[in-house]
Amino acid sequence: MALFSNIKFDRTARAFLLTELLTGFWLTLKYFFKRPVTINYPYEKGPLSPRFRGEHALRRYPSGEERCIACKLCESICPAQAITIEAETRADGSRRTTHYDIDMVKCIYCGFCQEACPVDAIVEGPNFEYATETREELLYNKEKLLANGDRWEPALAANLELDKEYR
Repeated sequence: MALFSNIKFDRTARAFLLTELLTGFWLTLKYFFKRPVTINYPYEKGPLSPRFRGEHALRRYPSGEERCIACKLCESICPAQAITIEAETRADGSRRTTHYDIDMVKCIYCGFCQEACPVDAIVEGPNFEYATETREELLYNKEKLLANGDRWEPALAANLELDKEYR
């Protein structure tokens, strides 16, 4: 019984002396003068890992020729079956893609397509801001993928170079 009355007295004393309120004010003052840990997102962006898997892109060789040799390894390894490739043989005997489509709605961003590619043609880039209003805008064709590759090539090459020792 004495224990119960001590607990009741302790609660009453804390309520009367406003200790919780004073503790809260102290905590506020303690962090008020420190540097904030949050970022102002649309205007400031946090660091991304070189292994971040964002929007897909098709890369080109420095000569301007597309890297994809239509081996279809990325299409066969994709667990979501989001990649569709159609290829043809050129006059010189090399194979190149005529259609390279990725359904980004199906894609699970596993990175298997990037790992399977022997010539680093398909990569997942650093872009994570590609919201759309319709599903059709997330059906990427070869032209859109090549445009992404052209836009992000310096970042893609740097990320592949940083990740080289782990491959």
